[in-house]
Amino acid sequence: MIGGGWVTMRLHEALFNGEKVHHIRTDASDEAFADAEKLVYVPKLGGALDAGMHSELYLVEDGLPDQLPVVVTAPGAPNFTPLLRLNKARWTGSPKLLDSAERVRQAAASGSLEFEDTKVVVNYPFVKWPGGELPVDSRLEKALDGGPLVSAPDLEAMTVMFKLHQCYPESYYIITDTGAVPMAGMMNIVPAPGATALVEAGATEKIYVLGNGIRGFAAMGFQPSIFASKAGEPSWSPMWEHVTVMWNEGATPELLTEQAALKEREDAAQVKMFPGTPDTGGQSFVVNCPAPITAPNTFKANA
Repeated sequence: MIGGGWVTMRLHEALFNGEKVHHIRTDASDEAFADAEKLVYVPKLGGALDAGMHSELYLVEDGLPDQLPVVVTAPGAPNFTPLLRLNKARWTGSPKLLDSAERVRQAAASGSLEFEDTKVVVNYPFVKWPGGELPVDSRLEKALDGGPLVSAPDLEAMTVMFKLHQCYPESYYIITDTGAVPMAGMMNIVPAPGATALVEAGATEKIYVLGNGIRGFAAMGFQPSIFASKAGEPSWSPMWEHVTVMWNEGATPELLTEQAALKEREDAAQVKMFPGTPDTGGQSFVVNCPAPITAPNTFKANA
């Protein structure tokens, strides 16, 4: 059984090129918006806006009753990203149904729609989209096998159940998409091609994933990974910059639960750290792992 259990999250609808997509809502760069919407406040996500590593979401106010938000991107689209800037749109003319970014732009060009500038960047991972959805893991034995979901999206209840994984300190996360496009299929998640550029934009936080040592249920089959900061702290981000930690030959593996302990073992030549994985040649990559729950870790070595 996976090491963190599972979590049920609310689904939200939007429109992309005339069709519905379904996503979850996890994080926001703006503190007031995050508080109002019960999301995790992640100021680092603002770096995606500064670097242009985001897409757009249009919230159409005073529109038709069945008007949903409109997104510019979805999995499979060029340069897909779950990081979206919120754009508030208001009708100055007669409202019409807007179901694509193109129709939003046409309405704006005609003078019927005006926008309010916003710098709010949100992390809205996609769950279901035209022609695809996140896969379900029917066995629930390993972190990445099968897929990130426990069951298929329930479009009547508008909920979805994710596998939940432990991470130190006191963070429980889900896995949704990655900038490591060639690895996305192996990880059973969505490729998000531009995510790796978020590192230079300052929108990420390091995650240390053990590649050997004490057996467990983390992504590489060993003890829970270690965040450089706790989920919800100002320096934290759900956009992981992946670092693999390997115990050196002759060292005695032990349970590590904080970044300082990793540094001590590295200084003592007991472990070695690899940006990305030992096979990526020093090239790191980014994985989107929102943490909807913070609670004490329950992992026990050799349990």
